[in-house]
Amino acid sequence: MIAATHRDKIIVTKSYLLLALSYVAALIAAAVTIYMLGLDRVGIDLLIALLIADVVATIVIFIFSLASGNSSYYDPYWSVIPVFIAGYLIWHATGTTGDNVSLREWLLLFVISAWAVRLTVNFLYGWQGLGHIDWRYTKLKDDAGIAWQVVNFFGIHLIPTLIVFLACVPVYYVTHVPHDVGVIRPLNIIDALALAVGVISVWLEYQSDVELHRFRAVRASRQEVLDTGLWSLCRHPNYLGEMGLWLSVFLFGYAAMGAAPLMMSAGVVVMLLLFVAISIPMIENKLAGDKPGYAAYKARTFAILPLSFLKS
Repeated sequence: MIAATHRDKIIVTKSYLLLALSYVAALIAAAVTIYMLGLDRVGIDLLIALLIADVVATIVIFIFSLASGNSSYYDPYWSVIPVFIAGYLIWHATGTTGDNVSLREWLLLFVISAWAVRLTVNFLYGWQGLGHIDWRYTKLKDDAGIAWQVVNFFGIHLIPTLIVFLACVPVYYVTHVPHDVGVIRPLNIIDALALAVGVISVWLEYQSDVELHRFRAVRASRQEVLDTGLWSLCRHPNYLGEMGLWLSVFLFGYAAMGAAPLMMSAGVVVMLLLFVAISIPMIENKLAGDKPGYAAYKARTFAILPLSFLKS
């Protein structure tokens, strides 16, 4: 038993090292791409260059996923890359010294970084190595058949990258647009709202994950339903926190602009639709099949917020 435990720890450690190597390689590839495209790009050209670099990094992660046979390699990308996108946009706008970084930019970077650290650590805590694959990917593989690698690349890797990038576009409106138009709005009530929504959202995700991990550690069987704490108030407090984070990013953009251009607003709308129309129904169907008591729990709770159209 001791030998098996030691061997398992070695396997997990090697998995973590390979995961770290894949992300270092992806970030280097992204940096080289941006350098080759030119660091002096402005306006929409800057966003296009950043998007191309983002896609290149995603392809690197996809290659590692293929080599390992584990699409969960991509999971941390969701939380890791927004920090680098925000950091690069701030650096690009203010220069290497950072003397001109506004308080709004620091607050936005703080919210994104706190969220990223929490979500990445939670993934690493629950990931058991290369033999551990997210159940959603296993289901997609079974459903896709011979089209699996197409679904793998587009559905698991590329499309989520595009959604996250789109949701990060408000950062550009915070860091660049006010300087370009020569009108920098002072901190206002929307900034305060954005910060509050961001901090509460990060806490919601943290607390809901803590409650979930504690529940899994003591439950008698996998058929039990978690219906205490935050989970007694809604069925997906972790998803509520995730949606709130992206709403916070959008609100920072709105605070900087005093308006909501289509390109800035599209990301948060797509992100909300992703959770409401895809992620939540997918996990609800699985839980309904796995847990006999889930139907009763579902009947007395709301999916996300106390809105009747989200109750079932």
